[in-house]
Amino acid sequence: MNASITPAARAPKVGFVSLGCPKALTDSELILTQLSAEGYQTSKTFEGADLVIVNTCGFIDDAVKESLDTIGEALAENGKVIVTGCLGAKTGEGGGNLVRQMHPSVLAVTGPQATQEVMDAVHANLPKPHDPFIDLVPNAFGVAGIKLTPRHYAYLKISEGCNHRCTFCIIPSMRGDLVSRPIGDVLNEAQALFAGGVKELLVISQDTSAYGVDVKYRMGFWNGKPIKTRLFELAQALGEMAQVHGAWVRLHYVYPYPSVDDILPLMASGLILPYLDVPFQHSHPDVLKRMKRPASGEKNMERLLRWREACPDIVVRSTFIAGFPGETEAEFEHLLDFIREAQIDRTGCFAYSPVAGAAANDIGGMLPEALREERRARFMAVAEAVSAAKLQKRVGATMQILVDSAPGQGKKGGVGRSYADAPEIDGLVKLLPPEKISKTLRVGEFTKARIVAAQGHDLIAQPF
Repeated sequence: MNASITPAARAPKVGFVSLGCPKALTDSELILTQLSAEGYQTSKTFEGADLVIVNTCGFIDDAVKESLDTIGEALAENGKVIVTGCLGAKTGEGGGNLVRQMHPSVLAVTGPQATQEVMDAVHANLPKPHDPFIDLVPNAFGVAGIKLTPRHYAYLKISEGCNHRCTFCIIPSMRGDLVSRPIGDVLNEAQALFAGGVKELLVISQDTSAYGVDVKYRMGFWNGKPIKTRLFELAQALGEMAQVHGAWVRLHYVYPYPSVDDILPLMASGLILPYLDVPFQHSHPDVLKRMKRPASGEKNMERLLRWREACPDIVVRSTFIAGFPGETEAEFEHLLDFIREAQIDRTGCFAYSPVAGAAANDIGGMLPEALREERRARFMAVAEAVSAAKLQKRVGATMQILVDSAPGQGKKGGVGRSYADAPEIDGLVKLLPPEKISKTLRVGEFTKARIVAAQGHDLIAQPF
């Protein structure tokens, strides 16, 4: 063995903490893949690490605080810290870098989508351990690299940035305008993930339905065949690929554009899951105008009705903001009426939180924090009642469940999810011990189960 090459046992170790949304998670996966390809050890803890990378979130105040606190913990426990992610792109008082102001001893600070800059900082502070000609990436999915999710599901990021300028959001200032990934690259990554055993592919971006707009839906190539850089063609190709592997495809962050209607037949036919994650944010047209959202509340209701006509099994999850600047009681009541009528299956709500740099801060009419929180609580009471009633209707149905946890091969039961449940944001299906002694449950595999009860946000099911 070449003596100049550091043995794997003595390879430098990089601690890694990933905070924030799935878009940030995919940035982390790229960095971890590159670290492993270059021979570094990686760890989810600070213990024994030669340096630590913290991938941050900077969207709302709580996320900023969590990120700054985590950087402080890493500095206290390790001392050598590289910061990346959305918080790294934020300015503090006086125009300087916020992270540098709060933690001046960090080794380097980058914004999001900065794999090479992060690697440059790692190389400067922790030299590469061995020759790239013998680099290997254990536990990776080929061209898809390393994933931080459980091995049976994975996020597939199809674009970066966003062309909208919603007044409550600063993400475009951190991640830039929409940049769609070449469709051939996206499909190659998907193929590697399915081949590696992934049973659920979660398609993500800042604006999934705008995929390809920036390149005018130009023609790409995959497997020697032309294919348009557009969501419909991408969803169809992913669905066909998933069918071969007996897997699911789930769409997230879909704006309610008319073009989304074309996706519904793919859902109705079972090619992709009948599930849409649509961030409506509000229902009242005046609030939506102040938010600079791309669709009105009336059109959203019409579109929901058309979606349910085209695909009766569709599940819609959404997020909303209560207490947006200038929101009147009548506008808020309009939102509550919308939730009751729209029958959104899964709903999240944030009390409006002023974000430094967001245009909404200049709108005027900021509501007291107590009123914002009170409206959020009222909203969630209505939304949860709608969700609970819809879950109750599933009792007695037979559903396909993807098993996420099954200690002892599920002899005492387990935990899984139906097509209606995205990981970590929706409910769960609690699996009872199988009726048949010979029946086993395995993580990453599907099982048929009969829904016997609803419990809060979750379902209870009997595998058979």
